[in-house]
Amino acid sequence: MSSLSLYDTLTRTTSPFVPLKSGEVGIYLCGATVQAPPHIGHVRSGVNFDILRRWLSKSGYNVTFIRNVTDIDDKILHKAVHEKAAWWAVAMKYERAFSDAYAALNVQPPTYEPRATGHITQMIDLMSLLIERGAAYAPGNGDVYLEVRKLDSYLTLSRQKLDDLLSAADADETFKKDPRDFALWKAAKPGDPSWPTPWGAGRPGWHLECSAMAHAYLGEAFDIHGGGLDLIFPHHENEIAQSEAAGYAFSQRWMHNAWVTASGEKMSKSLGNSLQVAELLKTVRGIELRWYLGSAHYRSMLEFSHEALAESATAFRRIEGFLNRATEILGSAPIPVISKGFTDAMNDDLAVPTALAGISEALRLGNSAVTSGDKTVIAAAASEIRGALEILGCDPFDPAFAISGGADLTDALDGVIQLALAQRTAARDRKDFAASDQIRDGLAALGITIEDTAQGPRWSISQISEK
Repeated sequence: MSSLSLYDTLTRTTSPFVPLKSGEVGIYLCGATVQAPPHIGHVRSGVNFDILRRWLSKSGYNVTFIRNVTDIDDKILHKAVHEKAAWWAVAMKYERAFSDAYAALNVQPPTYEPRATGHITQMIDLMSLLIERGAAYAPGNGDVYLEVRKLDSYLTLSRQKLDDLLSAADADETFKKDPRDFALWKAAKPGDPSWPTPWGAGRPGWHLECSAMAHAYLGEAFDIHGGGLDLIFPHHENEIAQSEAAGYAFSQRWMHNAWVTASGEKMSKSLGNSLQVAELLKTVRGIELRWYLGSAHYRSMLEFSHEALAESATAFRRIEGFLNRATEILGSAPIPVISKGFTDAMNDDLAVPTALAGISEALRLGNSAVTSGDKTVIAAAASEIRGALEILGCDPFDPAFAISGGADLTDALDGVIQLALAQRTAARDRKDFAASDQIRDGLAALGITIEDTAQGPRWSISQISEK
């Protein structure tokens, strides 16, 4: 059986994954800057790295997964002014929106989810160390900067040349030794939140936050650092600079997911093509949106369209329908089994598209077996499919995807639909086909699809209509 190989952005190569400590994996994923509701470009990272985490856990590793929250930032302060609210209230509102989106898409909660404002002490300690080692300086105005020309390894991740860079536009250049030096700490401005330090009151720079929190939870060296492609420069490059300048080995492997694009452009507020998760969940279920976001390779761009999302949701419902039929025929839900083909695909840098081809073949065999009544093949196909869906976070039997309201509401909904189906069956028995069709069409208008099978009528949620 193949061993896991992963791509490393730093080396631009795919190589066998060997953790620093046998059986243990430490992952740091850059989380949200909570200044607006999440769109699908934001949560793709959460889905992609959740698949990595699930596969590592299934492979026998004990995974410590850190995903931070940036809850103090220029954008948050600007949004607070716009919304006429306290900055911390704005941050908490949108942090909850992100948490809701992750939960709706069955992204597992991180082992720890540190907030930047909860780790000011660790940031001050890191700055003190950098100043002591001669890598950073405090010019006396309350700012603290990292002196990038003293770092031989600077820009090795993005492979740029220092002299080609523009000024780091994060502070007043008057106090910088070099325009490209970046701010570790920003001096307090009137009316802005601030914290005391030996160099003056202020607030942290974005890059400092992640280095301090990664060190606090994962130590001086850890296995994987992840995030979107847009974070390679300057954020991840500057994380490496300040961490290595402090003497930390820092991340041993860098993994980056590609963007969700619309009309070929990165999805963002500035382009006006942002699609919020909450809005999309009015048109598809969380499990279907996750299936769509997780179906492309994590390093491939995903071009969004409503048509593509609808087609993806329809394809997933065919898989779900087979698993439900298999459960009825076999008398119980299939036991998840990880096939060799799925294992080989996932061990090849999480080659999800290849894994999906295996699911499609198992689905074809399973549907043929339903027609022929071959329970052995049905069981094997259903178990293989469910095993793959568990890792992809799209197992329809997972309680995480239960209808909002819990098991009681799910049972109640099933009871109401079963009552309608019984009335439809009675109408068909008395040859009142107009009444039978009216019940079917009424359920269809509510997003409920009825399928007549040898075992009797079955229902499934075909779509979520906007109300």
